[in-house]
Amino acid sequence: MKFVIILACLAAVAFAAPVDEVQILRLDSEVLPESFSYALETSDGNKQEAQGHLENVGTEEEAISVRGSFSFVADDGQTYTINYIADKNGYQPQGAHLPVAPEA
Repeated sequence: MKFVIILACLAAVAFAAPVDEVQILRLDSEVLPESFSYALETSDGNKQEAQGHLENVGTEEEAISVRGSFSFVADDGQTYTINYIADKNGYQPQGAHLPVAPEA
């Protein structure tokens, strides 16, 4: 059920843009009982993809683990890409333009 909710939210965000301005060039998705994947590409240069699966199925520690990326063309004309992991350790984004915390 968690996968359906997540996929529905992502689809709502993707389809929120006016259809006459931005067009969907690619939309692939697969939702299974314990995993999901999707890929989306729009005519304005935005791209997203993610794969997720349940870990520790049937236990008290059951959690979803997602690995994905998204990119977008900013107002400055550059394309920015974020690769991320979202799991029991939280959301962990990485991107060349993101600041990095100093070593402890």
